[in-house]
Amino acid sequence: MNKVLRWIFSGMIGFVSLLPVSKLDEMGIIPDDMTGIFNLLYSNLELIIFIIVSGIAYCTVAKPMAKKLSDKFEIILEENTLQEILIYIVALAIGLGVANLIGSAFGQNKKYVSFMLLLYIGLGYFGFHIAHAKIDEIKKWFSKKPIAPSNMASPKILDTSVIIDGRIMDIIGSGFMEGVIVIPVFVLEELRHIADSSDSLKRNRGRRGLDILNKIQEELDVEVEIVDKDYKSIEEVDSKLVKLAEELNGSLVTNDYNLNKVASFQKMEVLNINELANAVKPVVLPGEEMQVLIVKEGKENEQGIGYLNDGTMIVVEGGKKHVGNMMDVIVTTVLQTSAGRMIFTKLS
Repeated sequence: MNKVLRWIFSGMIGFVSLLPVSKLDEMGIIPDDMTGIFNLLYSNLELIIFIIVSGIAYCTVAKPMAKKLSDKFEIILEENTLQEILIYIVALAIGLGVANLIGSAFGQNKKYVSFMLLLYIGLGYFGFHIAHAKIDEIKKWFSKKPIAPSNMASPKILDTSVIIDGRIMDIIGSGFMEGVIVIPVFVLEELRHIADSSDSLKRNRGRRGLDILNKIQEELDVEVEIVDKDYKSIEEVDSKLVKLAEELNGSLVTNDYNLNKVASFQKMEVLNINELANAVKPVVLPGEEMQVLIVKEGKENEQGIGYLNDGTMIVVEGGKKHVGNMMDVIVTTVLQTSAGRMIFTKLS
């Protein structure tokens, strides 16, 4: 791609350099009675100038121009879907078509060659720029039909936090989560980076996340797809996840609060396993009786602390002296906090 663009740029520069040659006769600079070698050179003057200027341009200015455009073109191909690329091509064709209609009014007059060249470049770029600026609005015209058939579940895209958490394996294994499990390559890279951290806590979390992925692939009867697509112009992993979910028409699976809010703001489907955990917790009402193993003393006098199987804390009034014993208690109050749910009880 880089070499082809260098040839194109050098050829364009060589072509532009020929524009003054056609006016040499009109200016009287070249005499009419040239003979011999001078006449031969003049008859091939345009070809000679084109070769010399194009060669110089190929070795100098065409190289950085081609490198910059080639890199830009590769990023566009990598980060944009086929639908977006086709939109850009159509917009560019429309711009060139308008330029051709305007240019037809000037006929084949050589006086306007430079004007026509600028007209094609300007209107072609203008059409491309409008498509780039309004790409989201244009895509909405074609978004009536979903990517996945209506009878199929949307892909479930896992983020780093939900993999490290570990509960996702049990949720998938229970059969409540349908659709292909998508693991983006940039999430794997972030897990690998965490697993190689010098901090022992981060290192253990990263390795645990990689172990969870291996178990999901090997032990669970579910389709797992590794998406080898990155967005080099986007630095934040959360932003990459949102972009990928938009392209795949998928659902984000996370327990990250900020990612949840950003994706919800952009009208994307988010499955938060913390919300799922709260939804499936057993409902208890004041006055109900239950049995609790009191495992430690509470902060206040005479209080004891116990836990349900899901980790919900139970505060037992007067339970301090019963630490280590299974006791019958009566629920007095259920308190929902930002950290979770707490149940206050008293001895039966």
